[in-house]
Amino acid sequence: MLEISILLAALLGIGLLGYLITIITPHVFHNIGLLMLVAGLVEGVPTGFWYHVVLRRVLIQHGPLPRRWWIHPTRHHAQLTPDEHRRIRLWFVLGGIGYAVAVSGGLAAIVGLLIERL
Repeated sequence: MLEISILLAALLGIGLLGYLITIITPHVFHNIGLLMLVAGLVEGVPTGFWYHVVLRRVLIQHGPLPRRWWIHPTRHHAQLTPDEHRRIRLWFVLGGIGYAVAVSGGLAAIVGLLIERL
């Protein structure tokens, strides 16, 4: 059910993006994309950083950390107890939301620039 919801949300987003391009001028679309990019980075970078800090604090209690553990930190989620997982979940989700908003804004800015140049 979750996968279907994600798919429907993605299709709705793509359709809405296509509709907005016909209504909003490319310059405004570009500016909205840049604002989304900045907002996503402002929200996502600090929360993503704090997620890594909290995860490191939790993982150190289980023993020494492998080298470059931060490159794929989700691999280590299986080692966590439910209580430890609850401690990192909020920061994990907030960082992911910031990332998604930043990527969406960057793509919108690129689309606005491309349409403006055509």
